[in-house]
Amino acid sequence: MLRTQTVEPVSNELMEEIGFTWHTDPDGSAYVAPELLPVSEAEAEAYYAAANELYDMFAEAGQHVIDNDLFEELGIPESLVQLIKFSWDDDDWHLYGRFDFAGGIDGKPIKLLEFNADTPTSLFETCIIQWALLKSNGMDEAAQFNNAYEVIRDNFKRLITNDDGLEKFDEYFNGERILFSSVRDLPEDEQTTRLLQRIATDAGFSTDFCYIDEAGFLPDEGIFNKDQESTNFWFKLWPWEDMAADEPELVELLTEIGRKRTGVVINPAYTLLFQSKGIMKVLYELFPDSPYLLATDNKPLEGIKQVSKPMFGREGANVAIIDEQGDTLESTDGPYDVHDMLYQEYAELATDSEGRSYQAGVFFAWEACGLGFRRGSKILNDTATFVGHVIR
Repeated sequence: MLRTQTVEPVSNELMEEIGFTWHTDPDGSAYVAPELLPVSEAEAEAYYAAANELYDMFAEAGQHVIDNDLFEELGIPESLVQLIKFSWDDDDWHLYGRFDFAGGIDGKPIKLLEFNADTPTSLFETCIIQWALLKSNGMDEAAQFNNAYEVIRDNFKRLITNDDGLEKFDEYFNGERILFSSVRDLPEDEQTTRLLQRIATDAGFSTDFCYIDEAGFLPDEGIFNKDQESTNFWFKLWPWEDMAADEPELVELLTEIGRKRTGVVINPAYTLLFQSKGIMKVLYELFPDSPYLLATDNKPLEGIKQVSKPMFGREGANVAIIDEQGDTLESTDGPYDVHDMLYQEYAELATDSEGRSYQAGVFFAWEACGLGFRRGSKILNDTATFVGHVIR
């Protein structure tokens, strides 16, 4: 049974001052718990090792999907397949993602639930807020598995400097400019995007921000900000599958931009392969003996407790827990039932004395770099609380 350590919360005024405006849920409760979850060094190191090993497995699984044309099995929109292949073949750089895990803090093994590879949030609270909890309570600021800011900053630099990065684009790009964009009227997405802009500025890039509807795109000239100034790289916090559904003409433009190498999108289109829950079935087929993977299929599993979830979904929507007889024990509604379902062996989340469940999130940017927890019911949804941690 988990026990947390109560601490003084960071004031709402300070959180708003640094841009963290979604600190209070609609019911008036605090989104960030005034608590820290003690984690041992060995537990933190195990999360680090799991994320690093799994990323290599995802890379192998992505190649398998491309080689065997399994895009439809993963629910990938046909309009994105060509751009996915361009971004994969040209080694467009994956900036960051977040692994979601069960286990690891309760004596149970770490199990991968999914990989938020394309548009992961919780970055602000992981990078900044849980560190601020330590600092404001007079605790050792280094007593966390939390160097996400620094590691993402270094990964931005790899866009240009890494041997496997984008040095080959020197013939196309004369400078290092990144345009950051998010969807209008979504404060959490905007502030997460602006945090990443701040990190890129620290990495030495020239940066700008505009809303997605203000950006411009031309196949021969590339990508432009709202003032019609061109940019080398475009970071967008907007799911690729949503773009394919809502803006098919933009997908066509970006495919031509990708073909002609007049601009590069971050995170690249191939991260949709990792974002799709369907990749979990591919991983399980390729690595059936991995201790991190749960049995997964695109049809119901026989005789075991399992979870059904859509190929593309967020915040626990359209998820069901199903018992060994096939009866639904618990489920959630949502807008993602338009996607095919995936079935994954059930993994019990760690719980505290009040029966609240804890799910670990580990950010990855070239390497694992930041741990945080979400707390809520058995199916974690958009009412879940963020819980920081401290290395004991």
